[in-house]
Parts: sequence; C-alpha cells; structure tokens
Amino acid sequence: DQNDLIIYEMHVRDMTAHSSSGSSIPGTYRGLIDPEQKGGIAHIKEMGVNAVQILPAQDFANVEVPYKDKSAPIYNTWNPYARNHWGYMTTFFFAPETYYGTDGANTPGVWNGIDGRAVSEFKDMVKAFHRENIAVIMDVVYNHVSNYDYHPFKYIDREMYFRLNPKGNYIAHSGCGNDTKTEHSAMRKLILESVKYWMTEYHVDGFRFDLGNLIDPVTRELIIAELKTLNPNVIILAEPWGNGYDPAGFSDMGWASFNDQFRNGVKGQNPIDDLGFIFGSWQGKNSQKSLQRYVTGSLTQSGGQYINVAHSVNYLESHDDHTLGDFIRIGSGQVDENDRISDRLENSLVENDQLTLNKLAALFLLTSQGTTFLHAGQEWARSKVISDTNVPDKKIGKIDHNSYEKDNETNWLNWDEKELNEELVSYYKGLIQIRKNYPEFRHSEPEDYEFVNLGKKIAVAYALDNNIFVAMNGDYKKSLKLNLPVGDWHVLADAERIDLEGERTLSEKVSLPPTSGMILIKSGSVKNR
Repeated sequence: DQNDLIIYEMHVRDMTAHSSSGSSIPGTYRGLIDPEQKGGIAHIKEMGVNAVQILPAQDFANVEVPYKDKSAPIYNTWNPYARNHWGYMTTFFFAPETYYGTDGANTPGVWNGIDGRAVSEFKDMVKAFHRENIAVIMDVVYNHVSNYDYHPFKYIDREMYFRLNPKGNYIAHSGCGNDTKTEHSAMRKLILESVKYWMTEYHVDGFRFDLGNLIDPVTRELIIAELKTLNPNVIILAEPWGNGYDPAGFSDMGWASFNDQFRNGVKGQNPIDDLGFIFGSWQGKNSQKSLQRYVTGSLTQSGGQYINVAHSVNYLESHDDHTLGDFIRIGSGQVDENDRISDRLENSLVENDQLTLNKLAALFLLTSQGTTFLHAGQEWARSKVISDTNVPDKKIGKIDHNSYEKDNETNWLNWDEKELNEELVSYYKGLIQIRKNYPEFRHSEPEDYEFVNLGKKIAVAYALDNNIFVAMNGDYKKSLKLNLPVGDWHVLADAERIDLEGERTLSEKVSLPPTSGMILIKSGSVKNR
C-alpha cells in the first residue's frame, strides 16, 4: 500500500564514495549493496525505510562542455566542474549508467562499460534491496535530453523528438535547453517502452518522473494504465512542475506528486526571509488550518490538492535546494550563507536550537498522512559544504544549495557525521518505527481526527482515533499547555527522545517546551516490535 511507503532518496555514488563508508567498491552499484560497511544498504536497513529512490541511473551525459573554452560549441561560464553529477541529462533510456559499474570511468574520451557489467550489477543491486523488502524507485528524465552531447534524437529527426518554436529553435520550459515532444507517437512509444523495460527486465518497483508536467496528459494516462497492467502496485510519483505546478491534475489521474505546500508550510520556502512553522512563523498564507490539512493528507475536501492521501508525497528535503539541516543552520542564524566553513565537522554538529528544530520537523513529517519521503543524510542534518578540489569555484567553503555538478565531498555522504549526530539519527529511526507500529498514522481518515482549538497559537494538537494524542509547538519562546483526554497516556516521543516502550506516563495535563513535539499513546495500546 502506497500509504505505507517511507522513501529514502539517494545517489548511487554518493552513498559509498567517501572513504568513511567503508565500502570495498566505493561509488558503484556493487559497493552500495556491500553489507559490511557504515554506509550503503547497511545504513538504509538500519533506518527502517521500505523504499529507495535512486537519482537518475539511466545512462546519462556525465561530461559537459569545458569551462570557459572559447573553442567549444557552447561557451560555459556557469559550471567550472564541466560535469553533470546528478544525472538529469539522459542519453540512453534503456541502459544503466556505466560510471557506477565496477569498470566505470568518468574521463572525457575514455570508453567504459564496454563489457556490459553495469547491466548485471544494476540487477544485483535491485535483487539485494528486494531481499530486504525494500522497493526500488527510479528517478527518470523523459522531458529533455542532454544539451551538451551528440544525442541521437537531434540527428534522427529533431521535429519528431523535440518541441520547436516557429523559428526551429528548441523550446525549453525544462530550463535544460530542449523539451522532448512527448505528444508525438514516436517519443510517446519510447517513454512507454522504456519504463516497461525497466520493470520487466530490471524489476524496479516504480518511477519518479522529473518535471512531470512537461509530459503531455495522454502519455501520462498511458503510463499509469500500462504500468498497472504489469504491476497493480507500481509506484508512480511526479515532480508536478514544468510550465506550471499542478499536483491536483496528477492526483486526478491517479499519480502521486511532491507536496511543496507541505514543505514550505512546515519549514519555510527560503531560510533568509521566508520561514515556516518550525521557526515559529506562518509562511505565506499558512495558518493553523493549514497544519491540520497537512497532518490529514492535504485532501481536496480540506482545501488541499489530492483526492487520495497516498498521492501527497510529504517531504522537507530532496536533492534540490538546501538540505533541511542547512536550511535550519541558515534560518536559525548559526551560519550566514556567505560564510566560508573552515571546520566541516564542527559545522555538521547539531546541538541546542538546531537539534530541537530538526526533531520537530521530523516529528511533523513522520506523523502526517501520505507518502513519506526522506533524503539521504537528512537523519543527521547533513550539510553540503563546497569542497576544495582545485576547481576555480568562487564559492569553495560555502554552503551549497544546488550541487548537481560536484562529484566530490560536497555530495559524498560523510559517515563520520552520522556518528557525530547520533541523537538525531536515533530520533529519526524511532519515529520511523512508530509510524510502522501504528497504522493510525498511515490509514486514518479526516473524521478520525479531533483537533484541539488553540486559538492563534503557532501550534497543532489532536487526538487520533481516540488512541493517540499528538501535539507540536512551533513557538520558539512560549511553552504550550494542554489538557489531555481522559485516561493515562504513555510518552512515545518528546523533545528529548523516542521511547518505543512508553515507560513514562502522563494524565490530565501536559506542557510542551518551545519548538517541540510529543506523541502519546493510550494506556494498553503500546506496540513495540
């Protein structure tokens, strides 16, 4: 059931490329599933998630045009690394990325992947996740192709594969130089055959479609119809952007999509001047009613965008933009976005206000109805500091919010940081287990909620199914005093820790400190498995 999904977004190479991972084959499909390591599949299992979403791993254009080379066909002033690390520039839609094979290379002019081992190694990766009951979701890019290579579509038939303006130039609502003509029968067939191939040949469980709104509606309808014939439980997620933002339209078609309103309302849209609930602020037009809507699944009947709670992909961090940890570092004033970080581990440590902000964000996310989505390293407030690699990047040492081009320690997960912030990691693990233990957080209807009237307080509190009581206080100055429903209540989570046994009990009243949350379970209903 998609309501039960707890998705962990990750980049194949980043999970093991750092020396701290302990992987025997770092940066590869094989390395990712090496069980004897700190990182990779060992960590993913430890967290308790049940799905991984892999950043693009269809064979893509790793190398971009040389930096400031006047002889190049395009003069590159924006990417001193001349690389594409994230993979959102697909070249071959039926082949796995060869750089992640054990013979992988990323050197211009050097062949790699000749013996095809990336195919078997990708399949082995999927099998390894499936053995652990972890679904595999591929992030796929069909809305544009690389603008910096000799892509076959450009030489077979531009008018067939691309949307062109009256002058014959590429239309680029994707922001990537060209948009594919998904409405043409040839491109539509390619998309459908490609996704079906990955399901039947590689046995992946679903897809996240990049800039899904650039795929025409007819093709979208065919995607979900044909994939459901292969697997009725196929996972189909959309980034609901691309020439507009339309999560409601995707929901009407049966697609899930990423809930940006949830993200912005809970944490904010900009760490400089547009903060959200966890900082004690109402972002945009958000209010207590908005928080109630997010908690119950952002359904249309409550003014939301989805006809099914499973269609709301609730998230606070993804590969795009600042990590949640860095958003909080900047939003709380600990770090200025123009600061140069000299000690990365010191910057990574989260204590005091930062720790409480991260915990409150995690508690809100993991107690809300919908599909839950985490990004790798979110559980220890991962920071992306631009590494010095002798590339002429003027922002070395600063916090990054768009690290698409950096195949270096800016993106590689440093597993020493996990140990540094073990308290936060344990908090996430505990919340994930609570979500799995109590189906009320995944399968409740709006009428199962009884919200407490809190007036104008920046807070939300509710009883769920007369069995669970949750309260979250976004005010950073004042405690929140509440009367509890009748009975004895076990404390599963508070500002300090997770206690799956619920050894501490409360009755009648409770006081929540500033910037904190609490999960209570009625006496006799504690589950710990």
